[in-house]
Amino acid sequence: MSPHPLNAEPGTFSARVHQMITSEDDGRVCRDIPESACHEQPRNFLIHVFSLSATKTGDGLADPKLVLSWLLSSVGAPAFVIGLLVPIREAGALLPQLFTAAAIRSLSQRKWVWASGSLIQGLAILAIGVAMLMLSGASAGWTAIVLLTIFAVARSVCSVSYKDVLGKTVSKATRGTATGSAGTVSALLVLGFGVLLASGVLEKSVQVIVGALLLAGGLWVFSAALFTTLAEEAGATEGGGNPIGVVVKQLSLLHKDQQLSRFIAVRGLLTATALAPPYIVAMSGQSGEAGLGSLGAFVVASALASVVSNYAWGRLSDKSSRRVLALSGAIAAVVFAAAAAVALFDGASAWQSSYVLSVLLFVLMLAYQGVRLGRATHIVDMADASKRGAYTAISNTAVGILLISGGLFGFIAEHAGLGIVFTVFAVMSIAALVLSLGLHEVQGSDSETENAT
Repeated sequence: MSPHPLNAEPGTFSARVHQMITSEDDGRVCRDIPESACHEQPRNFLIHVFSLSATKTGDGLADPKLVLSWLLSSVGAPAFVIGLLVPIREAGALLPQLFTAAAIRSLSQRKWVWASGSLIQGLAILAIGVAMLMLSGASAGWTAIVLLTIFAVARSVCSVSYKDVLGKTVSKATRGTATGSAGTVSALLVLGFGVLLASGVLEKSVQVIVGALLLAGGLWVFSAALFTTLAEEAGATEGGGNPIGVVVKQLSLLHKDQQLSRFIAVRGLLTATALAPPYIVAMSGQSGEAGLGSLGAFVVASALASVVSNYAWGRLSDKSSRRVLALSGAIAAVVFAAAAAVALFDGASAWQSSYVLSVLLFVLMLAYQGVRLGRATHIVDMADASKRGAYTAISNTAVGILLISGGLFGFIAEHAGLGIVFTVFAVMSIAALVLSLGLHEVQGSDSETENAT
């Protein structure tokens, strides 16, 4: 049998790249994973990096906050339908998790769940691209909503299963590095896409953006195929059963584990970093403009933030995910305070330039990336293998409910102004900063982590 292209034998490609990225010696590479998985870790590490790089690139090319909303505007979809994109994408990917975690837990290998979810996401995005070429108006908008709902549900099962797979196949000391490295690679690719849009190299047309969606869908399909080659040991299957009973049992974790409750509170408050970008864009006074030049500038800002921060956030998360969350909250609070001051006291006249606003968005996205990597690493490291799936599901479900209520900020913006919205976001970020300081340092020794959880 020919060796796998990412063979993990010492001195091979995967072993050299793994050591180069993680800077780990052989004595530290097998923390908190099955002993039998140590030999496969370099290859598994790279499979995680390549798979996540592909799906994260797809996320950037099909971003509902920017790309999909522009595309639906261009084909004449109603504004109300366009306004549903972000809530469905975010909440739909989180809310089902409390009900699906038990079924996923009943499987000894969860890589198949993640691969299936990635495949469905890819097919849904491909279908959206085709629909945008064939339909227009309300029919195009509602078709996109239905397909995005399917995409979001598939994403929810990927989220639950991935934490378990990551915890079984990648050492505690390098998990944040794997996700951070993937984020950097994908951000570079999305950055290139944004530069091409902003510079006008790519034709300003629906067809070009649909082409980006088709590429994104293909990346999800590729990632699904690659992930099936992961060497995952069979794991515990406890936790299956009646979904309602499982929900009640998992909700009891909030009372039993105060650290979980605090973590969910921190993560919930930091949803401000996910909800705010559309309001930053709205400050330009060009919300009715569908020009790809502005879209390109904002895509560049978002992707550049990922490029310069993902690897650093990942490495820092492996040392202290608690501090990453705290620092992200502090950065977000500063951005929101500045935005609130401009909106309340300076007016919008000095901030009409999309490029000036792109700087503000860039700094906010630095905080957003920190939140994403910090919370993902923290929940994996704070829970042992028997609790990881349940912790992930209940955390994601709680935050999904909060994201649905995030639609209230649109009402506040319309009736009280953007300044009040940014003030509320600033207060939320400061509260998250304070609460995150009370989280345990879960990146300590294995025994310390067990005591903390």
